[in-house]
Amino acid sequence: MKFDELKIGDCCEVTSSKRIFYSEYVQTGVPFYRSKEIIQSFNGQSIDEPLYIAEEKYEQILERFGVPVAGDMLLTSVGTIGVPYIVKDTDHFYFKDGNLTWFRNFNNKLSSKYLYYWIQSPQGKGIINNSTIGSSQKALTISMLKGISLSLPSLQTQCCITNILSAYDDLIENNQKQIKLLEEAAMRLYKEWFVHLRFPGHETTKIVDGVPEGWRLGKLEELIEVKYGKDHKKVADGDIPVYGSGGLMRKCNRFLHDGESVLIPRKGSLNNIMYVNERFWTVDTMFFTQMKCNNIALYIYFFMCSFDMYSMNIGAAVPSMTTSTLNGLDVLIPEETLLESFDNSVKICFLRVAVLKNQNEKAKFARDKLLPKLMSGEIEM
Repeated sequence: MKFDELKIGDCCEVTSSKRIFYSEYVQTGVPFYRSKEIIQSFNGQSIDEPLYIAEEKYEQILERFGVPVAGDMLLTSVGTIGVPYIVKDTDHFYFKDGNLTWFRNFNNKLSSKYLYYWIQSPQGKGIINNSTIGSSQKALTISMLKGISLSLPSLQTQCCITNILSAYDDLIENNQKQIKLLEEAAMRLYKEWFVHLRFPGHETTKIVDGVPEGWRLGKLEELIEVKYGKDHKKVADGDIPVYGSGGLMRKCNRFLHDGESVLIPRKGSLNNIMYVNERFWTVDTMFFTQMKCNNIALYIYFFMCSFDMYSMNIGAAVPSMTTSTLNGLDVLIPEETLLESFDNSVKICFLRVAVLKNQNEKAKFARDKLLPKLMSGEIEM
């Protein structure tokens, strides 16, 4: 395979956005992305706590300077560096200067998707990491990024490579959409039965002060035991998943708990509640829970997801949660047969979610194995 040595700056425009000031944020309007939102988008996650700028401000920028369009690439350039994102046809946002670098107006020497995958390759990651400035907080500069040299095959070959890799990413994205739909369906059922109290048989059930006959009002500690996660750094690699507030972190060779549990952040992103039903390890900034009753884990999961955990924050600089706060939460405790019926119904959704997540793990593994071989020319196109 023939390669040409070219600098990124010779193949596209490398720039940033126009500055947006804090005073220009509004309650609703056009989403305004920082590194955090690009990282969430890269990981297929929903944007939480979004910022906005006014539609009028966006239109002014669009007319005078342009905004990201489909096929452009953004790159996190401060703090967590080197996370790329390709702008989609459906995207409508602006972004923060300094936090993100904007690659646009690609010529016929370089495909934005090829650059996107190159940045994720071992070679690309190494070069990007070695191009940073700063000690306490690493950063990438526009001039440094322009000067990075790439060994580029023909544009046709680049497209063949990105088509192969994109097939895996498309599968992962479609699975993530299905996962979201399944989880939303399960949440709707929870709200229908246990918030709006339209559960099977509600027409003939007497309800007094918001508590249906056969149910009772109790404390969360009656249903679960809250335990601390542990440090995982000295645990050897293996096949046991390690969870943090962002999801799967790595895999190790030991487990803290085997079976159903609800994971609740103790510090940091308090709203990232997770349900697991397997052997797992979770880190010391997370709580995990043991169930004191049968058929209760998924009910607890949706109960914890149904309100804003930040409203119970007791931290200052770092949002924090305590066991006493969790244990003291008021919770409606439905009668056992209804809990069993809900658990059986929702578990079907979660079993499907587990299958889709497993497919995604395999697709990511296969893609990441192929990526360096395709980029290096080890696999001929």
